[in-house]
Amino acid sequence: MENAVPHRLYLKEDQIPTQWYNLRADMPEPPEPMRLPNGAVAKPEDIAPVFCDELVAQELDDVTAQFDIPEPVREMYKIYRPSPLCRAYNLEQALGTPARIYYKFEGNNTSGSHKLNSAIAQAYYAKAQELEGITTETGAGQWGTALAEAADHFGLDLDVFMVKCSYEQKPFRRNIMETFNANVTPSPSDTTEIGRKMLAEHPDSSGSLGTAISEAVERALNIPENKGRYTLGSVLNQVVLHQSIIGLESYEAFKELGEYPDIVIGCAGGGSNLGGLIAPFMRDKLKGVRPDTRFVAVEPASCPSLTRGRYAYDFADTGQTCPLAKMYTLGSGFLPSPDHAGGLRYHGMSPIVSKLKADGYLEAVAVKQTDIFAAAVEFARLETILPAPESAHAIFQAMEEAKRCAETGEEKTILFGLTGTGYFDMVAYDAYNRGHMTDHIPTDEELEVGFATIPSIPGLQ
Repeated sequence: MENAVPHRLYLKEDQIPTQWYNLRADMPEPPEPMRLPNGAVAKPEDIAPVFCDELVAQELDDVTAQFDIPEPVREMYKIYRPSPLCRAYNLEQALGTPARIYYKFEGNNTSGSHKLNSAIAQAYYAKAQELEGITTETGAGQWGTALAEAADHFGLDLDVFMVKCSYEQKPFRRNIMETFNANVTPSPSDTTEIGRKMLAEHPDSSGSLGTAISEAVERALNIPENKGRYTLGSVLNQVVLHQSIIGLESYEAFKELGEYPDIVIGCAGGGSNLGGLIAPFMRDKLKGVRPDTRFVAVEPASCPSLTRGRYAYDFADTGQTCPLAKMYTLGSGFLPSPDHAGGLRYHGMSPIVSKLKADGYLEAVAVKQTDIFAAAVEFARLETILPAPESAHAIFQAMEEAKRCAETGEEKTILFGLTGTGYFDMVAYDAYNRGHMTDHIPTDEELEVGFATIPSIPGLQ
């Protein structure tokens, strides 16, 4: 049996899913609806000025289980999909574990991450609506890179607001975005009203995803003739929907192997890759087909929304211009430390992931960055892929679970998401290798500053 499992299993092109899967349709209770600041449930016309019409429909639909993937999107997917399901034989041997460790590798494309799965879809819908420009934010740079590729392919102008600490740490990410004709601005910036306000309050701010989102939304709303929209790379229901292609391909690959994961692990910042990876496996759990499967979200200890946050309605952005989502949150005013896992430095979490956690279907752990880099280095040496710092959170937890199997003798099957590569994160690897990396775990007092910005909504919270 062992010899029948290849190091990398690639599905065929005709096995690329033709539909995305909407996990909300099978949840016992769907996530709480998006709301306006006055507490009213958001209607399509309330968010249509911000998002493309088709994306609005996907965002608000808790009933439809399957959404057709447009043919132009599938054609673009074929450039880099299906992505491989890999067996980590060397890692298993090094850990002396009876566990079987698999990872779904999403880094084998120019953007270097899973982000392209949703970027292509969102750019396509913008073009189909005859828009001229789109805007976005990016943390570590993977989303901005992916959207730059997608926007260029469909002939759209793109403005990217990149979190300042990542803008400074990863100049080559910026260079790639510019190669694909994107305009990249460090956030907070003096190019928007919200950015100027943030700089006045925090002149030395290293930025946050919440602030970058606010700037991108403001820019989108000011594109002439209503020809612009904002796009988001994580958190939203629509993005989790697009990322379900990760889980759907993994599910099909496991069927070919005659395997099924006992534990599914993903890194968690906004929650889209995690939500996409777990989607079909969580469906089996919710329907009682595989009730014992465990799901683990791994987040940075420096930005611990799932493990130390509050489950409440909160703004998605620091400028409080977006509608509110019910999620685990540290407060839109929380300013995370400038850790190297920039893509996980978001104050909140996907409403879908948050609901699953609140209802007891999903576990969460928080990990220090020195620990995740130790795991990243060991993985790189054994499996020859240099992982992104974000992905290394999942690697760390997979190793922990495998070590427990070595102690108990249990032959569990572990699946984790390797969301991207770390070849643009060499400042981080240099800091770790030279012993200069430090950890920051916010105190309760620091968290209270963010919690104080969570809005009070009569009748809701």
